[in-house]
Amino acid sequence: MRVIVQRCDSASVTVEDNVIGKIGKGYVLLVGFSNEDNEDLIKKIVKKIVSLRIFEDENGKMNYDITKVKGKILSVSQFTLYGKLNGNRPSFTDAMPYNEAKKMYELFNQELRLNNIKVETGEFGAEMKVSLINDGPVTIILDSKEI
Repeated sequence: MRVIVQRCDSASVTVEDNVIGKIGKGYVLLVGFSNEDNEDLIKKIVKKIVSLRIFEDENGKMNYDITKVKGKILSVSQFTLYGKLNGNRPSFTDAMPYNEAKKMYELFNQELRLNNIKVETGEFGAEMKVSLINDGPVTIILDSKEI
């Protein structure tokens, strides 16, 4: 499982010219699943996301987590995080198949919500336009193989 965490001031996701998810301060999460992922990994990576201290305190140090700043999450599925380049065109053989990945994505978002965080989402499998104002910019890459 790979998650790109981007700290933001605001973000939205649009499908067919309709905004389907929108947040203020918080995280944009780009989420991809591999064939090796499972529910235990979801719980582990969600715990890491919720515990990340990448919001600044009153002294300008990254000391606060998302719950401390009452941040929200915009979660967007992105199977291309498992694209492998063997030339100029990516291969996605390491990405989890559609139906399984959809279930994992739903579990991932449910697990995030268990932490009393408001979670907006994109539409799994849809062509989406994601807009964000990256705060910092701060971007963290999480890979379940490294956690």
